[in-house]
Formats: sequence, structure tokens, C-alpha cells
Amino acid sequence: MDNQKEKILVVDDETSIRRILETRLSMIGYEVICASDGEEALNIFRKEYPNLVVLDVMMPKLDGYGVCQEIRKESDIPIIMLTALGDVSDRITGLELGADDYVVKPFSPKELEARIRCVLRRVDKITINSSIPSSGIINIGFLKVDTNKRQIYKNNQRVRLTGMEFSLLELLVSKAGEAFSRSSILQEVWGYTPERHVDTRVVDVHISRLRAKLEDDPGNPDLILTARGTGYLFQKISLTEQSI
Repeated sequence: MDNQKEKILVVDDETSIRRILETRLSMIGYEVICASDGEEALNIFRKEYPNLVVLDVMMPKLDGYGVCQEIRKESDIPIIMLTALGDVSDRITGLELGADDYVVKPFSPKELEARIRCVLRRVDKITINSSIPSSGIINIGFLKVDTNKRQIYKNNQRVRLTGMEFSLLELLVSKAGEAFSRSSILQEVWGYTPERHVDTRVVDVHISRLRAKLEDDPGNPDLILTARGTGYLFQKISLTEQSI
């Protein structure tokens, strides 16, 4: 596994969880740093520049939601939230604040390790095998998508996307006009098959975030469309809209 230089920040107020994750993640080649509360997490984050954050929700001083909000003000680093909350709406809150995925406590360390690998692999992935031009540049109306640099511009202004948001957009654009089910999107982008219906809410929230950033009217989208009874699709791109 080529993750020797990848650094993971584990944030949890439970000592046992920090020790287990530090041990297991270190054994498979990651560099692991830990924090026991939200304030410490932000201090370490700004000093250590980790590649990914595993972030508990319920913590003293500053909870995981607050930490996620602060990180998203300055970084698109992948965030996986750990939550023991039973209410689905509470889990979704983390995604709406910018988390890339969540794992519900009690969790299997193997499951978390798999999620970490998938998120890092997707974020580092240059492009999806598709009909995207060799230049990696796609112009769609007021949008310019650069799949090589993993950047997007709206009216020539850079729009910040997280790595998973970009991967989701790239998947939809790569097969514009083709509808994807929520389950297939979760498999393609996040790398796992949903075990429960609620798992697909990860996709819904990311679609909502993309629409908010890219659409002129997110409530009545022109680009990222809902395929009734199926999932989502990107509007069909004509050849004249693709250019180098």
C-alpha cells in the first residue's frame, strides 16, 4: 500500500478509540496523529496538515460539527465523521457541513479502514475513464471543468469543491445524459455498496452541495438533474460544448 506519506488526524474524546485507531492505522502504513477535543484538533490540523481527518461528533470544548465548519473555511481535506447519534438527521448534518462520509458507532475498524482507503484513493484519482477530452477540459455554458487539475470555474471564478464533490461531478459529466442510481453512485465514487437505504443519503447531500455551488437556481437545476425513480444525471453535453 502506497500510503507511507499519508497522515491521518484522529479526533475522539474516547481514549480507547484513539488508541485502537492509532495502532491499526499505523500498522497499515499511515502516519497517525490524535486529538481528544475539538480545540486541540484545530490546533493540530493547522500545524500538521494531515491528508484526512477522522472526526467524532460528540466532543468537549468544540464538537465535531464545529470542527468540520472551521476546517471547511480553509481546506477541502477529506473528513470522515464518527457518530453515535441515532437520528438520521443528525448524521446528515455533518455531510451538509462538508464531511465526505460518516461511520456510525459502534463501528468495525475494518469498515473505517476501507472507507479511508476509498476516500483517499478517490481524492487522489486523476480522472475517471470516460469520454472526457484528452485535454481534460470541458466547457459547459458558464462552467469550465478541468479534470487534470481537478478544478472547476463558474463564470471564470474558481469554485472550491471537496475531492469527493469533484469526483461525483466528474462521474456525472463523464457520462452526461446517462442516469445513475444512488447505489451505483455510492459504489463508483465512495467505493462501497449501501447496506441500508439511509446510506444513499450521502449521495443526496453531496448532490445538494454541488447544486448550491454550481447552479444559478439550485432549487430548479439546469445541470445536475434528478432522474425520477432512478437517481441523478448531468444534462446531455453536445460536442460543441466540449473544447480544448
